[in-house]
Amino acid sequence: MGDNVYKNLALLLLSAAAQTQTYAPAKLDAVVRTTKAMHYRPGGNSKIGFQATELMQRASGEARVEAKKANIAIDAKFEGMEDATKFGLEYLTYVLWAVSPEGRAVNLGEVSLEHGKGHVKALTDLQTFGLIVTAEPYAAVTQPGNMVVVENVFPEGAGGEAISAKYELLRSGTYASVNTHIQDAIFGIDSKTPLALFEARNAVRIARIAQADRYAGAILSKAEQQLRQAEEAYRQKQSRTSIEAAAREAAQTAEESRVMAVKQKADEEVQAQAAAEKKAAEERAAKARADAEAQAQARAEAEAARAQAEAAKAEAQKAAEEAARQRQEAEKAAEEAARQRQEAEKAKAEALAQQQALAVEAEKARQAAAESDKLREQAEKEKQEMRARLLQQLNSVLATRDTARGLIANMSDVLFKSGSFELLPGARERLAKVSGIVLAYQGLRLAVEGHTDSVGGDEYNRRLSEQRADAVRDYLVQQGINADAITASGFGKSEPVASNDTPEGRQQNRRVELVVSGNAIGNVADAGTGSSAPPTVQK
Repeated sequence: MGDNVYKNLALLLLSAAAQTQTYAPAKLDAVVRTTKAMHYRPGGNSKIGFQATELMQRASGEARVEAKKANIAIDAKFEGMEDATKFGLEYLTYVLWAVSPEGRAVNLGEVSLEHGKGHVKALTDLQTFGLIVTAEPYAAVTQPGNMVVVENVFPEGAGGEAISAKYELLRSGTYASVNTHIQDAIFGIDSKTPLALFEARNAVRIARIAQADRYAGAILSKAEQQLRQAEEAYRQKQSRTSIEAAAREAAQTAEESRVMAVKQKADEEVQAQAAAEKKAAEERAAKARADAEAQAQARAEAEAARAQAEAAKAEAQKAAEEAARQRQEAEKAAEEAARQRQEAEKAKAEALAQQQALAVEAEKARQAAAESDKLREQAEKEKQEMRARLLQQLNSVLATRDTARGLIANMSDVLFKSGSFELLPGARERLAKVSGIVLAYQGLRLAVEGHTDSVGGDEYNRRLSEQRADAVRDYLVQQGINADAITASGFGKSEPVASNDTPEGRQQNRRVELVVSGNAIGNVADAGTGSSAPPTVQK
């Protein structure tokens, strides 16, 4: 951005310091917003325009859209753009979004702004989408806020279809807090400081507002560490490229912690609601049982009264043969018996009504149990989706397969010095990426298992496999993984996966495997005891 943004931010900072009003984070609201989308056919080129919303009436723009075989390339340019700080001290940049007809919003990248002109190039695998630009606190946000400044429009005859995309928009209050907190996030602002550093500070601040320290503490701590590294790089006057790269990494990690905190908090609320509904259903069932017992007692008393009435009637019939006085007493007894029968019928009708009410309560309890089962099934589905996502992420670093024991990532011996347990730089790089992936998931366990080929003695191979497993485990602990969640085992040559008669087979047998398991991905087996043969050492 140009010098104007820093001047505006400085003015806003002075204004905010003079205020005493405190803002609380707003809740997420689903907002229905209608825009237009176009289906871009492979091989075609299109030129579309952008029109301003009521938030920035002088803005305009155009984009060239090239539909390739594998993806769609977008080159968008904008004019008349004002600095994002006009919407509040917490807004620092603009983001271009692609919105699918189903309402899924995809972050296409940050709009670079210079003297009111913006530019962004992006790729997307969507084929039908609309384009919008929003003001955001940092470029790494994963869902758009409600500050929509421009939307795409199509020239006459360009096609396109109207869509009503229901997507979540974060209201502006979500990013605000006590003004002094915002001041800390942009302290020391000037035209020489990279804007990405301010965005990283803002991202960490917003993650704390979302209670990431409670629900995603490990990821937030990592983001804070990355921010400190970016600040240190700035203080050491490193290259602007290095500072911006470190700051963007911190902002991305902070956004991951915020998203996880929002999800964990929502899951916690769902579980609490399910528990409350289950308890209420149990209380209703208990009350229904108590009412049924009371009605049973009432029926028994009615039967006893009816028996007494019949006895009185028999006595009256016998007394009819006696004198007039006795006959009158018998008629009186008969009237009393009739009254008691009426009361008994009334009690019977009340008992039937209570039975029907009990049946209704039982049906409600059954429905509540079915809803509880549905929630459990949803939880299992989310575990499977998390498992698939973790498998895909691990596969991007090491060859990984899904087994009953867990996700097994394979490290070949070429990542160690020959005949040694010293990790090569390539191995450290991959293990650092693996640790970053694992730290993003809570409740995971890792088992590090070393294997060798059949060349050499049993003790030598056992010791080498154990040392390599220990080296991998120690490096993962250095990267921040809890030592209690990792075990290391050496199996020597006892568990080959290929024939040791060929060089290729021996190379496959010389390996270190990382077995990732845990309840969070639907696997509760102890990853450290899944081997078919007992390990020589297990730590």
